[in-house]
Amino acid sequence: MLAMRPDCQRCGTDLPADQPGAFICSMECTYCSECADALDERCPGCGGELMDRPTRVGAALKRHPGSTTRVFQS
Repeated sequence: MLAMRPDCQRCGTDLPADQPGAFICSMECTYCSECADALDERCPGCGGELMDRPTRVGAALKRHPGSTTRVFQS
């Protein structure tokens, strides 16, 4: 199951689990759409492709909320 990280690890933008606009690589590195564009859809950590992260809504979100651990280090 995806961790659904709550923020872009490049700029810190909030990325709620129930909203579109997040991009992830196979290692679950998470970026906002602006940062994914700036990175040419390539993860700077592993070199993997950044893909649209699916949303989690309704009962699934209640049972399995997104992570609250922020990754962005200011």
